[in-house]
Amino acid sequence: MKTELTDNPIVAAEYIKNGGVVAFPTETVYGLGADIFNRTAIGKVFTAKGRPPDNPLIAHIADYSQINLLAEEIPEMARKLIAVFFPGPLTLVLPKREEISMLASAGMPTIGVRMPSDPTAREFLSACGVPVVAPSANLSGRPSPTSWRAVLEDLDGRIECILRGPDTKIGLESTVVDCTGKRALILRQGAVTLEEIQKILPDAVIADSSQPEAARSPGTKYRHYAPHAKVVLTGPGDVIADPGSSAYIGTEVRPEAFRLALVCSSVDEYAARFFEFLRECDRRGIATIYCQKPAKEGIGRALFDRLRRSAGITDG
Repeated sequence: MKTELTDNPIVAAEYIKNGGVVAFPTETVYGLGADIFNRTAIGKVFTAKGRPPDNPLIAHIADYSQINLLAEEIPEMARKLIAVFFPGPLTLVLPKREEISMLASAGMPTIGVRMPSDPTAREFLSACGVPVVAPSANLSGRPSPTSWRAVLEDLDGRIECILRGPDTKIGLESTVVDCTGKRALILRQGAVTLEEIQKILPDAVIADSSQPEAARSPGTKYRHYAPHAKVVLTGPGDVIADPGSSAYIGTEVRPEAFRLALVCSSVDEYAARFFEFLRECDRRGIATIYCQKPAKEGIGRALFDRLRRSAGITDG
């Protein structure tokens, strides 16, 4: 299969209409999209990524009216979050309509719904005319792609089209909130933080990732975001024995002379550049990547989640 590269959202949308799979930019990471009403196309997404079938997909919408095509009902807590955070990096887990394929929802009676804010994504989704299910546009388990070039590295020849756009601004996947229970459960942390959600819904909590409800969100069940290199989390007092053959990323300057180092000006920048840094280390054949532990607050909480999953750490 030849993968077409295009800068035109209208051209990319034609592939969706014809049952194809398209990688497209959003403000979080690049997504790998298919028509939610085309079960064969959805199957292509799982095949291209090598994605386990029990890992649900998120439906991306162009406008508010499309929520009604997906959700059996919209709970009041969801309406409150929609009013503040749509469009943006927030996914809401809602009771799904019966006609939505169980393949998209991993056999569950719920569906994740998100309205991206990225202008290219909005134009593409509008041209598609249907909600588009999309996980991140990478091989399953690899670092999520924050540029079209990273998508090409993983999926060239495996998908029909890549819609080229700018590098993503946020660099971490969307926050996922389950709105099907008595209170909002944050299943996956992202740029919309616990603190921001609790301003709207004071009783919102972060779900225990070991509990069954966490499976309603992608990115919670398997090892994710992993480079070929070994990832080691580090703090200010930790001794690094092999800096000359290793890499480092964080917001604090360290005294060691690393083979490759990226000191970020803020936690936001750290989050935005983290996945691409992992990929660059793999390109250079670096064996170990030392990552500074961020403070577990704001987006630092989401970044820490990605760090520990990259390192294969299963508890907090």
